[in-house]
Amino acid sequence: MTALRPEREDLYGGERPYESSGGARSYTGRRQDPPTAPMPRMTGDHPTAPVPRQAGTGPAVPSAEDFTAPLPPVDDETMALRVPGAEDLRRENGPVRASAGPSASSATQVTAGGRAARRKAAKRRGGGRHGGGARETTAVPPQRDPQRAPQRPLTRVEARRQARLRKPSPATVASRAIGEVFITTGVLMLLFVTYQLWWTNVRAHAQAGSETHQLQDDWASGKRSPGVFEPGQGFAILHIPKLDVVAPIAEGVSNKKVLDKGMVGHYGEAPLKTAMPQDKTGNFGLAAHRNTHGEPFRYINRLKAGDAVVVETQDTYFVYKVTSMLPVTPPSNTGVLNPVPPGSGFTEPGRYITLTTCTPEFTSKYRLIVWGKMVQERPRSKGKPDALIE
Repeated sequence: MTALRPEREDLYGGERPYESSGGARSYTGRRQDPPTAPMPRMTGDHPTAPVPRQAGTGPAVPSAEDFTAPLPPVDDETMALRVPGAEDLRRENGPVRASAGPSASSATQVTAGGRAARRKAAKRRGGGRHGGGARETTAVPPQRDPQRAPQRPLTRVEARRQARLRKPSPATVASRAIGEVFITTGVLMLLFVTYQLWWTNVRAHAQAGSETHQLQDDWASGKRSPGVFEPGQGFAILHIPKLDVVAPIAEGVSNKKVLDKGMVGHYGEAPLKTAMPQDKTGNFGLAAHRNTHGEPFRYINRLKAGDAVVVETQDTYFVYKVTSMLPVTPPSNTGVLNPVPPGSGFTEPGRYITLTTCTPEFTSKYRLIVWGKMVQERPRSKGKPDALIE
């Protein structure tokens, strides 16, 4: 203990077993018996403190009551602060009432005695410091993000090494370039297909429709007259009622001047020069696209014998009936345009019509041929023929 205690000579009298000389204590040789009297009486408020002395009366002399009063239990381990016992709680707060809940009973339960007694009681209740009882939950400090942790600056060698690692290899650069080429090629092909299959039809239909209306207006006003026409000049209108085809007929079979504009071209130039509809004999040869650019002949393979094909000019309607078809023939077979074409079934000169287009669809490898024979010539002044009314 580090607290100061009164000398035994002051409390009990008698000689001291030790004597000091020159600042040092020496043993006197005489045995000092332990005191038989009890400890001084302690106050109620401070059990461990002695009775204060009265001012001006000198040293207090213990009385008989001081030696006979019962002493409170003293903690043999420490005199420091400790958890109050049950007696202290009853004295300060009154009697402790038992609570129904387990938390209240554990809060008001106090273990009397010293630290050793409290440890034993804690072991009986919850298994001690490392027992299996309820443990208090301690807050875990938040983990620091390692990415946000301060890093030391890189050296020049480390910076160069990381820069080399970040730089793509030649194989990576080549693969990226090839991929970009493929992607660009695919996009261009898609745009080309869209242009060919959609936009060319839109533009050709607009141009062909405009030319048809212009022909009809000129005929109504008398501006045009039958005769020789310039290449690319429209002079008639083709009707195929079964296929809902109405397209202008222009002179020549040039892609740029005639066919790509959605019009039907007439073989009117040497060496493939054919007759006109008003000629008394001959073969009126026509050509048009089967796919793209208005595709007026796309479904002529559906025509059957007896289907009507009408050519409308400024003064007359010329009505033809389909007689035969040649599904596949080479582009070099120009005999199909002869005045009496071989393979058509015609045996003598007459007024015939020949429709030519590419086959199969979306290719120009071969040609598809449809032949017809004129069956009616009707002036426009008498109205439309029955083939256009039905």
